[in-house]
Amino acid sequence: MPELPEEPVNREPDIARLTSTFLTPTHDAYDRNHGLQPHLDAATHQVRVDGAVAHILNLSMANLANDFEHHEVVCALQCAGNRRHTMRTKLKEVQGIDWTDAAVMNCKWRGPRLSDVLERAGIILAEEEQETAHVAFACHATPCQEDTWYGASTPLARCLAPAADVILALHMNDEPLTVGHGFPVRVVTPGIAGARAVKWLDRITVQTRESDNFYMQHDYKVLPEDAVDAESAGKYWHTVPAVQEMPVNSTIVSPAEGATIERDAEGCVTVEGYALPSGDNGPVVQVEVSVDGGETWTNAELLRHDGEGKWSWMLWEAHLPIPGGGARCTIYSRATDRAGNTQPKQSQWNLRGVCYNGYGEAADVTIM
Repeated sequence: MPELPEEPVNREPDIARLTSTFLTPTHDAYDRNHGLQPHLDAATHQVRVDGAVAHILNLSMANLANDFEHHEVVCALQCAGNRRHTMRTKLKEVQGIDWTDAAVMNCKWRGPRLSDVLERAGIILAEEEQETAHVAFACHATPCQEDTWYGASTPLARCLAPAADVILALHMNDEPLTVGHGFPVRVVTPGIAGARAVKWLDRITVQTRESDNFYMQHDYKVLPEDAVDAESAGKYWHTVPAVQEMPVNSTIVSPAEGATIERDAEGCVTVEGYALPSGDNGPVVQVEVSVDGGETWTNAELLRHDGEGKWSWMLWEAHLPIPGGGARCTIYSRATDRAGNTQPKQSQWNLRGVCYNGYGEAADVTIM
């Protein structure tokens, strides 16, 4: 058995390599952990389905592999703190890991739909209770930094909707999950913050409330701007909703901030990046780029790929005429999704630095 690290693994890849392919290779997918990675035995591991159900299920990996129809979905999962560095440097200091723009992965996932599993268990909540109920996911295999287990929850209505594509993933990019990405089974919740996509899943509970885990109740929330430290945040944790859907977003991968680049023979520069839709409002339908501080915008080309859909990211590029001679500029990008959600120039500052979706930005670029 490999030796476990002493600290949780938290890592994002080089962003240029990350966006060099539409599907993120497993080894280039970001890692976000609040505890050490457990090494579980698929032959004995089970997922218990309980709570407000008619039949408690104890599902082995063989049950999940053979007793349910499997569904495949290509989706982008991202840490709620993706782009936290921008909030920290462009607005003001925040708490949390200093993620730049690469705490995101666009992968192919396969496994049974959660809705099929819940149908077999049988929901026994009244219709009015179902409207506000949650499905709680848990991993008890490893203690976390702020709790003895890791948990999260997602509204029951979304979990029951086949079109929401919530699955219990056994495969990632046509291969069994790796340990780092949740082997032998994890939840995949398209359009929702990666914090809810629990890895090393061992329990699913249908209940009338959110998960009471620390990371659901005291983290991953967009707190009001007057919550500036742990003390002032205290009164808000139980009144502010937990982050579920992530906002529309884009980022500029190339050129990098502070780069010096040369125009091509036509006097143009190439700008590249990725864009993400808001929640279930995908796909991204437009990305615009500005080289004059947002005064004028040019449509970027959306790069089409097999397997893209409402949940996936969109890679894009733009070829823009721009003065050279050592001129310096700031380049912006903004994305719009199918529902018309568009990035703001800046988004609300919050203590935990989550859900930043201001314009993509490459500042202080020198054009030669």
